[in-house]
Amino acid sequence: MLASGRFQFRPFVESDLPTFVEAVLESTNTVGKWMPWAHANYTAAEADAWFAHCQAERENGSSYEFGIFDAESKILVGGCGLNQFNPANGFCNLGYWVRQSWQRRGAALASIQALSHYAFAELKLDRVEIVIAEHNTPSLSAAERSGAVRECLARNRLKIQGSFTDAYVFSLIAPDI
Repeated sequence: MLASGRFQFRPFVESDLPTFVEAVLESTNTVGKWMPWAHANYTAAEADAWFAHCQAERENGSSYEFGIFDAESKILVGGCGLNQFNPANGFCNLGYWVRQSWQRRGAALASIQALSHYAFAELKLDRVEIVIAEHNTPSLSAAERSGAVRECLARNRLKIQGSFTDAYVFSLIAPDI
């Protein structure tokens, strides 16, 4: 288990399924705008498949996905992960989402802090990238507050809802944290 501020991070378990689905459905207007998997018809079967995928990816070392939980109440706040590893160059992608009722309470920032520390200390990576759609203001704000360096606006970097969009590339390296 990882921790940062008032939040704890751990892999998803089967008992998280109902609250995960609830969090996704609550957040289709915010998270769903940037992450098409967060749609209004999201089902427990989709969540179960995601949890199985996360476990398999963790076991083979190709992704490390975590639930974000409020340390005091144990409420599922969202999800975050390290993925898209580039072993030859020692870096990966860091992503996060926060359920609508918990947005603007520091969960995204805590995710960046906890996962970048894990990437450097445990996975021995040299760089973490955060790629954020140009107009995703809340995520941009969290990346900036974390101390990540905004390196560029990459053209057509992400495909969202079937269309390519420009995205900012942020980076963290071990000395940054």
